[in-house]
Amino acid sequence: MGNYIYFLKENIRGGFLVPVKLPKMTQAEIDQLITEQFLCRVAFKGTTAPHIMPFQYVFFKGNLYFHFARYGKKLGLLGEGNPVCVEIEQYTPDLGEYCFVVLTGKLQIVIDAQEKALVLSRLVLQAKAKGLSTNFLAAHDLPKGSAWSSLNKEKSPVIVKLVDASANGLKSP
Repeated sequence: MGNYIYFLKENIRGGFLVPVKLPKMTQAEIDQLITEQFLCRVAFKGTTAPHIMPFQYVFFKGNLYFHFARYGKKLGLLGEGNPVCVEIEQYTPDLGEYCFVVLTGKLQIVIDAQEKALVLSRLVLQAKAKGLSTNFLAAHDLPKGSAWSSLNKEKSPVIVKLVDASANGLKSP
């Protein structure tokens, strides 16, 4: 079935289930989904199996940016330079409406201090605007009881961005 995802139609024709392709999202729909959401899953090429992790991200100047804690398997996988797969989704509780985007590309560590500061600022603004709990800061390598303002450049954060990315999005019919 190639690179397409098929859903099976409920009616049967001639004894066979008829595969139905989900509609593709337009670039505007993809950009809207990426802009509205803030959590994704990043899949890395692991040694024995893919390694997938959830991340908060920001979409800034056409790029996805992530903050990595300064520990864990992902840093080693990042150093290997393999392509990654990023998945972002949105759906209603009953799954009557849904859409998802899969982006592939490479992760690149951001070196520029100004770019890092802007990304961190946007992560904090996003968290505050969405009312995210400060308990989530543990995922950003900060101790319990920290405030969102603790996520700053003085903590020498690891900021990465997705580069050379291509995106494909599908949605409910």
